[in-house]
Amino acid sequence: MVQYEFGLREIETKLTILRDEFQLMHDYNPIEHISSRVKSLDSLADKMRRRGLGLDFDMVRENITDVAGIRITTSFVRDAYRLFDLLTAQHDITVREVKDYIRNPKPNGYKSLHVIVEVPVFLSTGPLAVPVEVQFRTIAMDFWASLEHKIYYKYDGQVPDGLLADLKDAADTADELDSRMARLHDELHPSSPSAAVPPSPSPTIHAI
Repeated sequence: MVQYEFGLREIETKLTILRDEFQLMHDYNPIEHISSRVKSLDSLADKMRRRGLGLDFDMVRENITDVAGIRITTSFVRDAYRLFDLLTAQHDITVREVKDYIRNPKPNGYKSLHVIVEVPVFLSTGPLAVPVEVQFRTIAMDFWASLEHKIYYKYDGQVPDGLLADLKDAADTADELDSRMARLHDELHPSSPSAAVPPSPSPTIHAI
């Protein structure tokens, strides 16, 4: 599992450099928070069993792409897309899959930009391409997702319909808050990098 730890370090270093450069050059930080994790062996084994797969390591590498995961929390939606473009444009990053749940939210209201990338890790035995799942979401999206996760855990996945409707309504409210805060920020800081038109998503994005 250590290769996934090394892959996370590579991605975290790239994001930290981008964050520090923005702060130094533009006096603006597009990243509010970075968190990362590697799935535990128990969690990984459970996922393999649910998919009817064996616990062979080659099967894991072939079928499970979120063993290593990192989440970037931003202030504004456009920062999520900007960081996505800057990270995936780096020459040693290979994009394997993108799911844009910001422009195409899940039915329950979930919003986040997911990308599976491969990053080379240089070991004593040579380079190894390691898959890492990267999620980009705003503070409001992250707060909603955290609450939704706790509710689903409490009800063991069987959430009452009324509560599901309330969650969807809360997701819409979070989306409105994101838009309002972005407008307020633009009025106060019209020359900030954050006020620029967000980059267009890569054509490799697969919206689901």
